[in-house]
Amino acid sequence: MHATSTHISAAQTAVEDQLVDTVVASFDATPDARLKQVMQSLTRHLHAFIRDVRLTEAEWNTAIEFLTAAGHITDDKRQEFVLLSDVLGASMQTIAVNNQTYKGATEATVFGPFFVADAPEIPLGGDISGGAAGQPCWVEGTVTDTDGNPVPGARIEVWECDEDGFYDVQYPDERIAGRARLYSDANGEYRFWGLTPVPYPIPGDGPVGAMLAAVGRSPVRVSHLHFMVKAEGLRTLVTHIFVDGDPQIEVGDSVFGVKDSLITEFVQQPPGTPTPDGHDLGSKSWARARFDIVLAPAGV
Repeated sequence: MHATSTHISAAQTAVEDQLVDTVVASFDATPDARLKQVMQSLTRHLHAFIRDVRLTEAEWNTAIEFLTAAGHITDDKRQEFVLLSDVLGASMQTIAVNNQTYKGATEATVFGPFFVADAPEIPLGGDISGGAAGQPCWVEGTVTDTDGNPVPGARIEVWECDEDGFYDVQYPDERIAGRARLYSDANGEYRFWGLTPVPYPIPGDGPVGAMLAAVGRSPVRVSHLHFMVKAEGLRTLVTHIFVDGDPQIEVGDSVFGVKDSLITEFVQQPPGTPTPDGHDLGSKSWARARFDIVLAPAGV
């Protein structure tokens, strides 16, 4: 791609200004005030981008082809547009805008494209792995509000990849593994067995992967475990915990999801170390992590 001339005549500028004004005005009669605001602002910013880079018709066609390909590869198990939003940082910016910091509440991060509703419920201390391969990991913590009060009955959804870096929905056999939901107890405590997270590349066989390759960016995500926590009267939290010491933290997370407060120590336990629940892991090593969750009030 080559930059075009930066000299724009006054006459040409007037033509372009007039078009922007005309398109913006076309939304003046929008009955929904918020929709009007969004559409008019989007129009101004979109036209400003086109004019700033002096977008060529060939580049415009390439963009249309890119978005079309993203639509074709998207299905009920894969959301390429979410992936695109993630790698452009748009997901994290939207999260930042909508989850303002509040009295030590746990920070939010990206939802990701691999959440599936209605994951199987497990009891406290149950296993979310569903037979997925990986090192066993004991995860525990509490759910409290920002005043330190325990939150009983909080719905906790967790999901993660296997040791090969794949989520269950990326396999063709309809397996359900590496995901579950559970509820905090009367003291706000929770616990479960999962897998020690590993780094993995985001799907590279679609247009988003091709884009990252073209710009020389790493497609790899820092090792992480997803959480979504809901409780009445409190702000729903979507977040991850990230593995302290993962070298990918220094390289960078492909979707900009890492926050220092979410980097968590996963302490390695040698084979034969007693587990918190007396579970017999035989000759396997395992890890353990603690993640205390603090929920902000709803509406803040």
